[in-house]
Amino acid sequence: MFTRLSIPTPFQIGPVNAYLSGRTLVDPGPGSEEAWTALLEGLEGNGMGPTDIEQVLVTHPHPDHFGLAKRLREAGARVVASHDTASIIRDFVSRLEYEQSYFADFFDKSGMARTTAETVTNLPEAYLSVSPGVETDLELADGESVTVDGVDLTAESVQGHAPGETIFTFEESGKSKAIVGDHVLADITPNPLLQPPMETGGNRPRVLPAFNRSLSELRERELDYIFPGHREEIGNPTGRIGEILEAHEDRTENVRELVEGPTTAFDVMEGLFDDLPATEYFPGMSEAVGHLDVLEERGDVSRQEQGGVVMYEEVSA
Repeated sequence: MFTRLSIPTPFQIGPVNAYLSGRTLVDPGPGSEEAWTALLEGLEGNGMGPTDIEQVLVTHPHPDHFGLAKRLREAGARVVASHDTASIIRDFVSRLEYEQSYFADFFDKSGMARTTAETVTNLPEAYLSVSPGVETDLELADGESVTVDGVDLTAESVQGHAPGETIFTFEESGKSKAIVGDHVLADITPNPLLQPPMETGGNRPRVLPAFNRSLSELRERELDYIFPGHREEIGNPTGRIGEILEAHEDRTENVRELVEGPTTAFDVMEGLFDDLPATEYFPGMSEAVGHLDVLEERGDVSRQEQGGVVMYEEVSA
C-alpha cells in the first residue's frame, strides 16, 4: 500500500522515510532544498507532482518529519496531525525558545555548568532553517481515523520519543500494519528525548517510563509489519520491540550501578558516555535522566535537591 521515499536530512540520523499512498504522503521530510529536490524526484518516479498530494500526515513534531509540510500545504494539500503535534509545528520557533529556556535551567540543576547548559540548549537553533511553521487542517484525536487510498488508518497516541507522537494502524490483506514514525526503529534504539511540560508550570513528562509502557502495549498487539521513520521496514515487530525493551533494561541497570552516593544526572551521563561532544549532550542527558526516572519510579533511587542541584541516591533494600 505504501511506497517508501528516502529523503535526506542534515541530521546524524541520516535519511528519513516518507511514505506515499495514493494522494497521501506521511512525514514528508525536513524543509531543506536538498530534501525538496529528493521529494520531487520521488513523486515524479511515481508519476506525480506536489500539487497531486491531497493530504500530509505527520507522526510527530520533529523537523526531519514535518519540515516540508508547509510547501505541500501551499501546493494544496491538507495537513493532518494530533493536537499536540499541531500546536508545536504551527510555531516551532516559539516551541524551541520555550524548550531552550526550560532546559538551560533544568541542566543547570542537573549538575551541568550553567555556561555549558546554555551552549547545549542553543545548538538546536540550526533546526529552524528546516522547520517552517505550518497550520494543521485536521487534528486527529486518539482512536480517530483518516482514509488513505480507500483504507482507514487509525491514529493512536503513543509516548516516548516526542510530544503528540502518533502511530497510524491499519489492516491490509489480512495483516495488521502500522506507520510508527520514530517509535520503533530497525537498527537503532529510539532516543527517549527529554520533553518540557506542554504548558508552562506543568510537570515534566517522565518520558522513558512512559516509552517502556507504550512499547510493551504495542508488543502485545503482535503487529505483522511496521513502517518506521528511519532505516529499513520491520517484518517482525514483536521481536524488534522486545529487543528495544531489553536494551532499555540493560541501560537502566548500567545507570543503577553508577548511582553510588549522591549523584547528579550529569555524573551519570559522563559515566555512560566517554568524551561525549557537546553536540550530543542533549540526547546524552535524555538517556541519563530517562533511566533515573525509571529507577525512581521503581523505588530504587531517591531524588532530592541539595544547594540548587538535584541529587540521586540509591535506596537501601
